[in-house]
Amino acid sequence: MAINRVVRAALKALSYNEYDIKENLQRHRNFVNLTRRHILKPLFKTCDFKIGSINHNIPVRVFFPEANADCPVLLFFHGGGWVAGNIDSYNKVCTNMTRLTNHKVVSVDYRLAPENPFPIGLEDCYGAAKAFITNEEINNKEVVLIGDSAGGNLSAALSLLARDRKEFKVNKQILIYPSTYNDHTGNSPFKSVIENGTDYLLTSKRIRDYMELYKSKEDDIFSPYFAPLLSKNLSGQPKTLIITAEYDPLRDEGEEYGKRLREAGNYVEIYRIKDALHGFFALPPRFPQVKLCYDIINRFLCEVD
Repeated sequence: MAINRVVRAALKALSYNEYDIKENLQRHRNFVNLTRRHILKPLFKTCDFKIGSINHNIPVRVFFPEANADCPVLLFFHGGGWVAGNIDSYNKVCTNMTRLTNHKVVSVDYRLAPENPFPIGLEDCYGAAKAFITNEEINNKEVVLIGDSAGGNLSAALSLLARDRKEFKVNKQILIYPSTYNDHTGNSPFKSVIENGTDYLLTSKRIRDYMELYKSKEDDIFSPYFAPLLSKNLSGQPKTLIITAEYDPLRDEGEEYGKRLREAGNYVEIYRIKDALHGFFALPPRFPQVKLCYDIINRFLCEVD
């Protein structure tokens, strides 16, 4: 369904009255958690445990398909601008993901900025990936990285980090409207930042606020692990699916990341979901954009070896 004039006016009004996330962080976190609150069906099978690391035990929640517990893993990193969201607020998303893909979904509760700035959250995601890919006592099935928004950024950065550290290999990743670049001002080289940066809920100002909270020092924004599109070497990356949203300020940088990966010799599929806003992946599966998104994901999971 196309965005009509009434919906556009409502979106513009909601976007215009945004608050400063840096000054209202707890309010923002509470809002995110409230709007995505979901109580699991009583008999839906989940399991919570922690992955040990040197300085921190990383909480994860495993969602099991009802008909098949012995199946591949989608290692999921949630969105929220690196500063909001958790495994509880993404229960509904992960429940749907498990049911619609028939994969085991492992949701990683990485630490959030600004209390734990870059690269702490990334290191938590890396530790979870290392455990599920290398430790057969935890998992002996294929692992596919998947993340939305900031989680897509973390997936892409993790894949670069895994290649550079050479401790394990990532074979596939799914990046849903990922953040890949470091400039969301009027100087951005990407048209979507200008065209979609004020009237579609996620604004360019909000993205800048998130990045200010995520970084630990000014030089962080130039790291390819912070902004993967800055990497000078994109070789040796996993088979990649990138899904973007038409009315998203992050649209063009996500698609450009896919093109750069492809130019570096990697297998990449890029899809833009028409009439979609940033964050649409968290909507119920009955929405046509979500249904199409899962059709694309399942095709990628089944057909790309």
